[in-house]
Amino acid sequence: MIGLYVVGVVVVLALIIGGYRSRTDGRVREPRRGADAHPQERRLDTESLGADLGSEATFVQFSARVCAPCRATHRLLSEFTSAANSGTDSSRLAHIDVDAETRLDLVREFGVTRTPTVLVLDPHGAVRQRIVGPPRRADIAEALQRLGGVSSVRA
Repeated sequence: MIGLYVVGVVVVLALIIGGYRSRTDGRVREPRRGADAHPQERRLDTESLGADLGSEATFVQFSARVCAPCRATHRLLSEFTSAANSGTDSSRLAHIDVDAETRLDLVREFGVTRTPTVLVLDPHGAVRQRIVGPPRRADIAEALQRLGGVSSVRA
């Protein structure tokens, strides 16, 4: 009889954790700001990323080689980037993929605890949005809309 109670508790816990993850994965959030955080500490630049920032926004995706959702996220972000850059301004939106295993300095600085994590930067490299987990198309559109300038982009 005790075994059935244990199984029941495990099933309930699994359902709670699964429900939480499905509600929070891929959601757009404002970056966390601690009491002692300074906005200039939350910036990324061309030198630290090894690639140019977009003129209106940049996606910085933290990925790992063994992460299947990272590949799907990469494809989705690439679609948005291609759609945004199809006009006359080919650098409007940038997508930079960061290997979380080799760039531990950035992983620690930005508190990346799982992959994929996407930081949405403004034109100056300030982190404006954060998406943890595999985003949906609507989540990416929402992040761009919150940022302002690239809200008309649809992939």
